[in-house]
This record gives sequence, structure tokens and C-alpha cells, in this order.
Amino acid sequence: MTSGFAKADCGRPGGPVVLVTGSSGVVGGAVAAMAETTGWVVRSVDMASGPRTQLVGDLRDPRTRRRALDGADVVVHVAALHAPHVGRVPDAEFWSVNVDSTEALLAEASARGVSRVVYTSSTSVYGDALVPDGRAVWVDECLTPRPRDVYDETKLAAEALVARSAVPAVILRIARCFPEPLETLARHRLHRGVALADVAAAHMLAVTATVTGTYNVAGPLLFEPDDTEQLYSDAAAVLQRRHPAIAAAFAARRWPLPQHLDRVYDSRAALAALGYRPQHDVLRLLGRVCAVAGHVCPAGSSAAGADRRDWAGE
Repeated sequence: MTSGFAKADCGRPGGPVVLVTGSSGVVGGAVAAMAETTGWVVRSVDMASGPRTQLVGDLRDPRTRRRALDGADVVVHVAALHAPHVGRVPDAEFWSVNVDSTEALLAEASARGVSRVVYTSSTSVYGDALVPDGRAVWVDECLTPRPRDVYDETKLAAEALVARSAVPAVILRIARCFPEPLETLARHRLHRGVALADVAAAHMLAVTATVTGTYNVAGPLLFEPDDTEQLYSDAAAVLQRRHPAIAAAFAARRWPLPQHLDRVYDSRAALAALGYRPQHDVLRLLGRVCAVAGHVCPAGSSAAGADRRDWAGE
């Protein structure tokens, strides 16, 4: 878990209230769980039922919004249609769910005196700006988004609404954190992935921070901007030079090192503004695999069977 975020000030009976939308999803559920452990009273809402969801309803419905926001001090807005829905859900539904409901939620939150909003966006909004041109793309907040589909377009439109809102807000562009096979997950954790635990911790830092702004949230940064040309032409050499322990861990599993990396996500702005320090790097991921599989694993060795399941990122 990322260390350093403050527990809620529980000066009033029951503690302050955080509303988490999208609480039946992977990210929303993780945020709700971490909020509980840090002293918040959690209110949660989703269109689908789930173990962390108290109110099942559609945020486009005024009654649902009023019930969800009643007494809330802070809102963490995670609920959205996502990239896998592109092509399966009409574009108009994306605009309705991702943009119109966000606008209505912000207006209601402002009217009710909510003190802070944290909006969950995605590094996907950078879109076509992530296409390399002779070198890996260095992805920090100075990179101009170039949306490539309705998901990117609607997340950016919602970001703009949040940024203009009367309620102080932080926008978190989170990197890839959904379940994947272990080798794929480990490769992504090198340059474009993040553990779910780090994502949840970043949200709690944003909830208690005093700053506003837009920040990338990714895993530990393994490279420097000067590496981008070689990362695109010979990433294995960069990894062997900078991170021999990671190279050895891949070799022990008979996984080839990636030869080309197309991008590197940089979260240093979130470190400076929020104190975000991701804890879950590739080596910790692989060590966790061994522990879950019930093996005593030498550094870099494989736990039988564990490599074949999907991992969400511890």
C-alpha cells in the first residue's frame, strides 16, 4: 500500500462521509474498501449490485443522485462506461453516462456543499499521442491528449466539466490496472501499468489533499526521458543495464524481455502534489505470486500454475 496518506478527521460522530460511485467495479470497489480502512464513512452507488455497493441506481436519475449525495463530504466519481464498451454501446450512451451524469452530479454536489471531488479518468485519453515516432512516448501531463474514440472523447469532456466545477477537484488519469495473465501484467508494469492497491491509495491521497489539478497515476518509474530512443529500439538492453534484477526475474521464468516499449507513464507530478509513491513494482508482483501460490520461491523463479491465472495487480 502507498504510505503517507492521512486518515480522515473523525471529529464528528461516525466520521466524514465519502461517496464512491461505480463501487461495484474493480477500481471503485478498491477505493471504497481503502476508504473504510482510513476512517471514512463510505456511501456507495452503482447501477449494478456488488459487495461494496449500498445503493443500486442510475446517477442520471435525480432521485438516485440526491440519495447518494445526502450528507456526503467528498465525492469520488469512478462510475463510467469504459473502453471495452466501445462498439458495443451506442456513442450517445457514452455521452449520457460519462458526461451528462457527471455534469449533473457536479451540480448537485456543489448545491449540497460537497467540499471536494476526485474524478477517475484514464491515461487512455492521450489517445493517438501515444503512438511512437522513433522513440518511446514520454507520457506526463504536458503531453497533449489526442482522443481516438468515444471513450477518450467523453472522459476528456468529463475532465473539463470537473476542472470548471465550483467544487475543488483532483482528476486522476489512471494507468492500466485490470486483471491480465501474469506475463502480460508484468510486462505492462514495466512502463504502463499500475497495481490496483496503488490506484486506490492515490485516490485517498487526492481525497485528503489541498491541491487541485490533473495527475497521471502509474506504477514505479523505471526509466528516464533520455532512455526513450533506446527503449523503442532495444528495450531489453535498457532493462539489463538499469534493472538487472528485473531482467533476471524474467529470465528465470523463461520470459523474453520486451524488445520495444512504445511509452512510459510518468507519475512524478502526483508525487510532488499528492505525495503519491507507488509501492508495487514488478519484483513485488512476482514475489506476491509466489506467496499466493504457497511456494517458497527464489528470486525470479516461477510458482507452478500461478502464471496461468489472471492477476489484477495486488
